Amino acid sequence: MEITTDRFAENIRRALVDESLQQALRTATTKFTFVRHLAVTQMPDWEALREQAERIKRHAIGHLDTLLEQFADRITALGGHVHWAPDAETACQIVIDLARRHGVTSAVKAKSMMAEEIGLNEALERAGITPVETDLGEYIIQLAHEPPSHIIAPAIHKSKRQIAELFAEKLGIPPTDDIQELTAAARRTLREKFFGAGMGITGVNFAVAETGTIVLVENEGNIRFSTSLPPIHVAIMGIEKVIPRFADLAVFMRLLPRSATGQKMSAYVSFITGPRKRNEPDGPDELHVVIVDNGRSAMLGDPELRRALYCIHCGACLNVCPVYRKIGGHAYGWVYSGPIGAIVTPQLLGLDRAGQLPFASTLCGACRDACPVRIDFPKLLLALRHRAHRHHPHRRNGHSWRERLAMALWAFTMKSERRYRLAAALARRLQRRFVSNGLIREVPFYPFSEWTKYRDLPALAPRPFRAQWEASLKEQ
Repeated sequence: MEITTDRFAENIRRALVDESLQQALRTATTKFTFVRHLAVTQMPDWEALREQAERIKRHAIGHLDTLLEQFADRITALGGHVHWAPDAETACQIVIDLARRHGVTSAVKAKSMMAEEIGLNEALERAGITPVETDLGEYIIQLAHEPPSHIIAPAIHKSKRQIAELFAEKLGIPPTDDIQELTAAARRTLREKFFGAGMGITGVNFAVAETGTIVLVENEGNIRFSTSLPPIHVAIMGIEKVIPRFADLAVFMRLLPRSATGQKMSAYVSFITGPRKRNEPDGPDELHVVIVDNGRSAMLGDPELRRALYCIHCGACLNVCPVYRKIGGHAYGWVYSGPIGAIVTPQLLGLDRAGQLPFASTLCGACRDACPVRIDFPKLLLALRHRAHRHHPHRRNGHSWRERLAMALWAFTMKSERRYRLAAALARRLQRRFVSNGLIREVPFYPFSEWTKYRDLPALAPRPFRAQWEASLKEQ
């Protein structure tokens, strides 16, 4: 996967003029937001659950060392195997070595953001091992040779017509936009892959330290197939996935599906505690858990930003973000997008490569309100913005001296009522030539040109509210 975080501005411009993408984003994010709202309003104890989840994650992140050791010990005691990977390259090599040791030539994969992060598909292909995505959305983007555009719905950017054309080309089926026929075609193809795979690879939603249980949440049943049919199951997880107790799942199982898809409960929830026992009819002969750091220890060691590790990957922050809803996931240039991507990516890739992403936010706080574990996104974004300015004092997010001058003038004006009134009066006079039907359009000079190039601005009223108020008092 090509990382294009350093071309963020270019990615944005391309996304804004893509009418198909704009329509797909409007449809999908509106639906996600609506069903989540319905699900949340039916939960009278929603805020109490969020507070409880935050406390659990705070405790877990604060005690990661002991919890991870406890989890690894339980997995080993149950007959599983634990592998520690400090970085992406090591994690990929562990999986490749396991596949080669067992003569595996094809592996079925369930949706995993960690696998995307470490570039596992590409690494397997280079090693001569064929990975097959089995989540329908992931399968679509694998056929299209594209990265995911959303944490929950990786093919959110694709229209039904585009998927129909893709399936006709790649699967050789007659052109159709009937959803049931498209799904049936994917099911027929993937069923053969399940029975022929020597390895099943999944992510991990939660890892319970107390019992050594891996929890996987899905709606399609492909994870259930991936963990029960192949003789080897490899689960790849970030160090932040561990939680202390099995009882803690009661909190997250009420929060995650409602935040992600608006469901009371996901269609399939798998609790995997060790490999298949002698008296069990299905399941893998071997269970391998790969615990990946890949920069998370550095995040953990940063008291100001470690709250990003609370994330449970529900995607709610993406669905409500006004920036994501206009540019989609690919514009962010890597695996993670939306508000959580704007926080995590600069920490994992560095400010040199992803220093523009923290500025991709209006700081409206909708993401903070939607987050089931109460991550304070605006606070973390502002902290990263300050670091980006310190890291690149000469660049200042690409605007150099112009942005600094504009902000200095704004501060100077707002500190004095007299200066504010004078500036407002001047602005009313200057805006006249650009106003049409109450909107300001296509202002040719910076910084307004950067705004009006893509959107209209409401014009200042002919008379300020203060003047209208004073006039009304005199009339009384």
